[in-house]
Amino acid sequence: MPSNALQRNWFDQGGSAYARFRPEYPPELAEWLAGQASDRQLAIDVGCGNGQLTALLAPHFEHVSGFDPSADQIANAAPHANITYQRASAEHLPAPERSASLITAAQAAHWFDLPAFYAEVRRIAAPAAVLALISYGVLSLGPGLNELFRKFYDDDIGPFWPPERALVDSGYATIDFPFAEFAAPPMQIRLQWTLDELLGYVSTWSATRAVREAGKERMLTRFADQLGAAWGDPEQARTVTWPVSMRVGRL
Repeated sequence: MPSNALQRNWFDQGGSAYARFRPEYPPELAEWLAGQASDRQLAIDVGCGNGQLTALLAPHFEHVSGFDPSADQIANAAPHANITYQRASAEHLPAPERSASLITAAQAAHWFDLPAFYAEVRRIAAPAAVLALISYGVLSLGPGLNELFRKFYDDDIGPFWPPERALVDSGYATIDFPFAEFAAPPMQIRLQWTLDELLGYVSTWSATRAVREAGKERMLTRFADQLGAAWGDPEQARTVTWPVSMRVGRL
């Protein structure tokens, strides 16, 4: 496949790309989180991005608040009757004291100043509230494709990931979590994606932006060409999975 056919995805950055290409969490994740909450009054999703988890929580709570420091992400969040989106950092949340029964941070906590965030969590948490730090790890493809992808992820683009990425790859296993922790059930994201969608997802990575800024775009187009050749018909949907990890605790 010629690499110029993929340019619109590789170089389309910002909230619109995130909204289109970031994998969606399974509905059972929101159902389980809501079931752990002390009540269904208010859920707060911190670092909400374009609202992927926020929207899943909406049917389970009277109100959901989504906070993100990026105006671009907030602008691309899908509106919902009982969701309020607002630009705010994890360290300064515009929420009342003792108001939230569930506080979530999905694929975001590795960017936070954790001590400051945890101080805000303790301030806004209702009695017996639940905090969940959620991440999804490295994707898996089928035989033949997965080996090619992992070489690109580990060896080629690996040095361009920020140090915080290691926390995601470990499922937040080493992150400081000073709360009464309890286990979450195993879950995964499972999607059927075309080649265009997979490469669009890769275009949203911070490491991809770093590669471009370093003037090494040929690394990206070479991978696109190699993956396209191994994929076959680019319109053929293939199974893509991500493991979902959680650190969950009660305050």
